[in-house]
Amino acid sequence: MTKYKGECFCGSVQVEVTGEPAVMAICHCKLCRGWSAAPVTGAALWEPENFKVSKGEEFLSSFAKVQGHDRKWCNKCGGHVYVDHSTTYGKIDVYASILKDFEYKPTFHVNYESSILHIKDGLPKFKDFPEPLGGSGQMMEE
Repeated sequence: MTKYKGECFCGSVQVEVTGEPAVMAICHCKLCRGWSAAPVTGAALWEPENFKVSKGEEFLSSFAKVQGHDRKWCNKCGGHVYVDHSTTYGKIDVYASILKDFEYKPTFHVNYESSILHIKDGLPKFKDFPEPLGGSGQMMEE
């Protein structure tokens, strides 16, 4: 089974994920934008049993502005590592950009109604979330 390794900006915190993510999407929500200071966030959600912190757990800090979305970062360098959505979506969102040799291939956009950067890439655009992820399933135009 494929294993991907990643680390925070300074390398003090290291993580491993096994297999392939359950979901890859581009998120446009205000929370993700505010946290990442970017117009979108690339989500790669893994089953919790396929994720582990392999080094530096003692350097992780967390913050949950909204219950069930526990954002983790390295308290030495400030580098974002993952978001624990296990109590809301049953998944761990590891920032795809920190994973070495991982090919990020999103299949849809979520929270497109909140978009500040409209992306014309031909991928489905959900107003909020697909129904299986607890959303309305309502689609939007590019």
